[in-house]
Amino acid sequence: MEQQNIAVGLDIGTTKIVAMIGRYNEYNKVEILGIGKSKSLGVHRGVVNNITQTIQSVQQAVQEAENVSGIKIKDVVVGIAGQHIRSLQHSDYITRSNADAVIDSKDIDALCNQVHKLVMLPGEEIIHVLPQEYKVDGQSEIKEPIGMYGGRVEANFHVVVGQVASIRNIGRCVKSAGLNLDRITLEPLASADAVLSQEEKEAGVALIDIGGGTTDLAIFKDGIIRHTAVIPFGGNVITEDIKEGCSIIEKQAELLKIKFGSAWPGENKDNEIVSIPGLRGRDPKEITLKNLSKIIHARVVEIIEQVYLEIKNYGHEEQKKKLIAGIVLTGGGSQLKHLKQLVEYITGMDTRIGYPNEHLAGDSDSETTSPLFATAVGLVMNSLEQGLYNSIEEVEDIQEDIITDGEVNTPLKESVKTPTGPKKSIFDRWAEKFKDFLDNAE
Repeated sequence: MEQQNIAVGLDIGTTKIVAMIGRYNEYNKVEILGIGKSKSLGVHRGVVNNITQTIQSVQQAVQEAENVSGIKIKDVVVGIAGQHIRSLQHSDYITRSNADAVIDSKDIDALCNQVHKLVMLPGEEIIHVLPQEYKVDGQSEIKEPIGMYGGRVEANFHVVVGQVASIRNIGRCVKSAGLNLDRITLEPLASADAVLSQEEKEAGVALIDIGGGTTDLAIFKDGIIRHTAVIPFGGNVITEDIKEGCSIIEKQAELLKIKFGSAWPGENKDNEIVSIPGLRGRDPKEITLKNLSKIIHARVVEIIEQVYLEIKNYGHEEQKKKLIAGIVLTGGGSQLKHLKQLVEYITGMDTRIGYPNEHLAGDSDSETTSPLFATAVGLVMNSLEQGLYNSIEEVEDIQEDIITDGEVNTPLKESVKTPTGPKKSIFDRWAEKFKDFLDNAE
């Protein structure tokens, strides 16, 4: 078995599970080698509620990615979201024994590890400890304290917290699917890596990732993560409303939403009608597109207003906290027609749709660069940046040459060097502890 610098992201969502394999190319862009997608059957609002079905869906997505790439998947970085996620701000400090020695990464690790020991509510676990600004001996607004002198190092932290049971259930599904869990990453942070530019993060931007079961928010300002939130509504509640409002089955409601749905009711005329086949020989149903868009509009407005409340709670109205780059929409739900205009109308903020193509190789196909796969692309990028590589071997039962879209692709044989080497994450300690727990649970 040869070690190659290839990373795998696994996005366990409410409507779909995506396994994506990628590596850096010679231009330091992410090249997607294989992608597998399956219907998510055991997840509700980002939380696993059926272990067996989730394991099967994970295995299906992984197998598809393996077949496309000719690479056996062993280690994955998994995205986590769900209504159990919450975040908080926390300040902490350490007093150094030798103020005459320069501050190094060990001091920063010690400070972060101290935050990991915070006592949470029963049943909760810290997922991420994200440093914001530092203060050294009272000198504030320091972004990078390493290399400075000082006796007291303080920092403001953004701490992301989740339910222990939900996190362990995801870990159990991954492990039972025959995979190693390298790291758990908050999904809005992964999506932000994929679709936001550094300039937007500096200017101030709110990323809204509209998934099937949840809508995730991440706010950046001055290049630093400032706020995260998970709202327990997504595209599935819109489909549910169409199903109830039009008295049709879920499959038809989803197709209606994708093909004819609009977030803006004013654009449809009263005489625009779509006919839905009746069940088992019953008469077909006629639905006006105006009524359809009214149903969608009502629910989308509710979701956007909840997200906007979170943005206002961060303090967007204050001049100091103004988000100059506005809002970036991504995720499958962002593909709804006229959603961008509605978000601009409700919030008064500049809005664009976020495509994960900025960091991808130029020859990536249009499917990979869809907002639908923003989280998966972000997870692959996250894994490559942290040096969490997949221990791979070629899949034995796959031919030497794999034909995709009429072109012959030879499975990878040469080792590829990444421009950025492995970095030690402050999260690794928690990940190791979590792995030990899973091993002992058996």
